[in-house]
Formats: sequence, structure tokens, C-alpha cells
Amino acid sequence: MPIAEQISSTLRSAIIEGRLEPGARLPSWLDMATQLGVARGTVKVAYETLADEALVFSAGAAGTRVAEKPACAPIRSEISIPRPLQDIERGFNLPPLPFQMGVPAQDAFPAKIWARMRTRAVRDYATAPVGPLDPRGHPELRAQIASYLAISRGIRCVPDQIFLTNSYRNGLALALLTLQAHGRTAWMEDPGYPMARKGLELSGLQPVPVPVDGEGLQVARGVALAPDAAVAVVTPGQQAPTGVAMSPARRRELLAWAAREDGWIIEDDYLSELKLSGRALPALAGEDPFGRVIHIGTFGKTLSPTLGVGFVVSPVSLAPRFGETAAFLTPSFNVTTQLALASFLADGHYLRHLRHMKSLYRERRDALRAHLGCDFGVEAMSGLAILMRLPDGTDDVALARRVLELGIAPFPLTPWYIDERRAAPGFLLGVTNIRKGNLEKACEALRSLVGRQMGEAGHLRISQKIVVSA
Repeated sequence: MPIAEQISSTLRSAIIEGRLEPGARLPSWLDMATQLGVARGTVKVAYETLADEALVFSAGAAGTRVAEKPACAPIRSEISIPRPLQDIERGFNLPPLPFQMGVPAQDAFPAKIWARMRTRAVRDYATAPVGPLDPRGHPELRAQIASYLAISRGIRCVPDQIFLTNSYRNGLALALLTLQAHGRTAWMEDPGYPMARKGLELSGLQPVPVPVDGEGLQVARGVALAPDAAVAVVTPGQQAPTGVAMSPARRRELLAWAAREDGWIIEDDYLSELKLSGRALPALAGEDPFGRVIHIGTFGKTLSPTLGVGFVVSPVSLAPRFGETAAFLTPSFNVTTQLALASFLADGHYLRHLRHMKSLYRERRDALRAHLGCDFGVEAMSGLAILMRLPDGTDDVALARRVLELGIAPFPLTPWYIDERRAAPGFLLGVTNIRKGNLEKACEALRSLVGRQMGEAGHLRISQKIVVSA
């Protein structure tokens, strides 16, 4: 088959099957010829063939484009591939809805300051001589994070213990790859973060549900269930989803277990110091005398998930292995964002932003409490979300899908439980994107659906337990 015909055949299939959408711009003759290693005239013949079939058209300076209404209707693919997280997330790249979890206030992002930092970083990096990139992340940002952790989280570490990631989940993957604990068991808070649980399973570990009470993870119960577990995944600062802080006694007990059994503790510090009531407790890694805590943090909850920056603080003994894993399997990226964030931290903007967000979130939390209090018995609370208890037997997952039609996105509680016998139905109501413009409408939608669903028997009560998904 002549080369021109091969080119036109390949493009024809892509257009007819819908892989090249109407209006898509094709490469220029010269660019396509250079890419394929053929003569420019060969590509010209292929494009003219497609134009004769009314599959493409010339748009002058705008190039050659796929026809808006191709002569041959696109063939719909029979292949159906489920999207990831379809049972957890309502979708991707969608504007956040009221009550949605894990999304910072979209209207409070310091856009002007960040744009200035980002522009400067792009300019400086574009003109800087560049050799091989450090797979651990840019040294300037790692140094700034080490300083920030020393001040705000009580962690003593050097920059070479810090490994930059794009999220908490990426940090968890890096930690599990480094530990190489395939086939072993892992303590998992019950209730606990569903994505962390699935991450353990995909990494070949068996999650063991360890109950949580008013002091956090029940360490003694974990010892009874799986004393030789390789890993314990915990949220000691603000447990997700109950919001309780791990007590000093439980912290000592957990650290002693890890030292005694040669286990590792993965600390999910998903909110860092963003605690709305009282003083944020120091990170567990800052109290670890044995070097058994792997600390994972992220700027996704405090700034924006679109930045794609998180970090892992490795114990000194594991740092070389973390570095090797990062270098070969999960190197950091997006250097200009890292440089912008380093300047944002160094100039004090980050701590000022956290101070502002604490005030804003307290205001929004209290406004939500006031609107729901009369109907749902709201009590005093703290944190970035409210846990609404629903009557036993309520299908909170199905109800959460229904309320999406009303323009709100509460998160169901039962998926957080491993042990279905202990699962309690409820809604997690994020407060971060509740504003004056949407508060009343969102609360009315919640009252309407939940009230109809529960009827007179559905006595609802807002618990004091608070959570933001990690």
C-alpha cells in the first residue's frame, strides 16, 4: 500500500471512530512529514484524499481540521471501560458542589499572589541551566518544607528525608512500594479513609480493621487482631472520619508497638495544622524516638488539589530506599510549581493563608450549624465538615446519589467502614465551600430529600464528630 494511502487510512479510521473529534486540528504537512519521515508531498496527497471524502477541510491559517459533520457517521465503540473511583467520586474536573468533601474554599485561593509566584518561577526556570532533575523534588522546596514542619508540626528532619509527591495517594504509593510488604497485614482505622484501604489492597496487603474510639485507634485491639502487622495507617491529628485526636497514651502505645514488632506507622497528616478549635497537636512523627513513622502531608487540602504537590517525610533509616524507589518508579515533577510554592512558603504567605482560612472556615461552619440546628439538633463542633447521623438501616450511599440531582454532594459514611457490622449510616457535610450565596439553598435541598426519605421516624442529629476526607 502506498505511504500516502497508509496515512489517509489511519486518519480516516481515527475520524470515523470518533478518536479525532470534529474541529480537531491536524498537524501541518511539514510537521506530519517530519514526524513520519516522509516527503511533504506525500502528506499533502493524503490530506487531499480526506478532503475529497469530506472528512477534513482547510481552514486557511487555522490549518487543516476535521469536518464538523463528517460524511461517515462516527462508529460508537462497543468497549465500555468503567472510570476509576466511580463508587466514591461523583466525577472528575467538575466544579465542587456544596457539602463536597476534600475541596478547599475555591473563592479564597490567593490567586493574585500565586500567579505572581508562578510567573516568576516559570521565567527563572526557563532561563536557568538544567541538568538531571532530582527525583526527590527540588531542593529549595524540600528545604522550605523541612523548616515549616519544624515550626508548625514539631518534626525534626533534614531536606534529604523529604520526598515530593503529587498527592497523599501518591505519597502512600511511594511508601508502600518502599516498604515492600506485599502479602502482609496492615492495621487500618475503622472507620477510616476508603481510598487508603483500597490502596493497601492493591499493594498486596491485607487491611485489618481496628476500631476507633474517643482516644483514636485502639492499639490494644490491633495487637490482639494482628500483632505482627507490617504497617499501621493512622490519622492521629484529626481522625478521619470521627475527628478525634489520638491521645498521648495511645500515641506512646502505638510507637512502642512499632518499635517492638519492627512495624511501620504511616501518618496521614491530611489537615496539617488546619484545626479550627483549640491548638493543633504535634505530628506523631515529631514524637517518634524510634524512627518508625512515615509522615505524609499535602498542600491539596490547605491550598488547592490542582497544585499537585504533597510530600513524604521518611525516617532516616529508610531515606536511601525511599530515594531509590522515587528515582526509578515515582520521580517528582512540575518543577516550576515546586519553585513557586517554595517562594510562597519562604515569604510567609502560606502561614498567613492558613490563618485566614481558619477564620473563614469557622465562620462557614457556624453558619451551617445555625441553619441546620433547629431541624437537626446541631451541637457545638469543630473541624472542616459535620457528621450527620442517619437512622439505622438507611442506605446512605443511594441517598447520596439522589441528592446530587439537587446540586449538593454530601459524602456517605458507611463506605468508611471495613467491618460492615459496625457501619453506621450518615452524611459528611463539608463546610469549606458553603457561602452566603448557596447556604440556604443547599440546606433546603438537604432538608427536603432527607426529610422525605426518613419521614417522622427519621430523627436526625448532627454529631460532634468532624472529618475532612484525606
